Amino acid sequence: MKHLIAGNWKMNGDRALAKSLAAGLAAKAGAKPNADIVLCPPAPLLQAVAAAVSGSALAIGAQDCHADEKGAHTGDVSAWLLKDIGCSFVIVGHSERRADHGETDAVVKAKAAAALQAGLTPIVCVGETEAERERGETARVIARQLTGSIPDLGSALNLVVAYEPVWAIGTGKTGTTADIAAVHAQIREVFAAAGGAARSAQAGTLRILYGGSVKGSNAASILATPG
Repeated sequence: MKHLIAGNWKMNGDRALAKSLAAGLAAKAGAKPNADIVLCPPAPLLQAVAAAVSGSALAIGAQDCHADEKGAHTGDVSAWLLKDIGCSFVIVGHSERRADHGETDAVVKAKAAAALQAGLTPIVCVGETEAERERGETARVIARQLTGSIPDLGSALNLVVAYEPVWAIGTGKTGTTADIAAVHAQIREVFAAAGGAARSAQAGTLRILYGGSVKGSNAASILATPG
């Protein structure tokens, strides 16, 4: 199974930069890259990026979606609209959404379910804060978030889990490869236990991402981390 690399651009860039960067990445990746690559630009830039990588091996993802297909939700975007403009993936439950918008595990679960129903692959994010880490609560927090955020329809065949320790995001701090491997192993255990025999059999194939101060100098070692 190929590695999956997803780039979350957050609220950065403009049309010119997005088109240039996306086209450059598509050219560099080539027709058959060694990893599956997903670009997740801000929502207003999705169509420009999709056009720039059209015909390439790169996929497009959004940074969030609403749980409903349509309705009076000013400023929100449904998973069905994202699918319609060419998205294949959508991030749900990012720590910045949980913190800035008060998103609970139940909200994340509903968004992930909507993504699956729309034909998107949700990237479900989990991760502990620095305070939780210092109290030795990483395992408990990850288990709670994962069991509360994975929809009933979720399986290793149609979703991705991203471990993004909050204390490592934008801080320059990165978990050791041993720490990352341990949490990834726990994610597989929780995933297997939460969904009966079907999920248990699939747990070994669940795609798990790591996010948190990943850069050129440490990307290779993180990609090589077991789990």
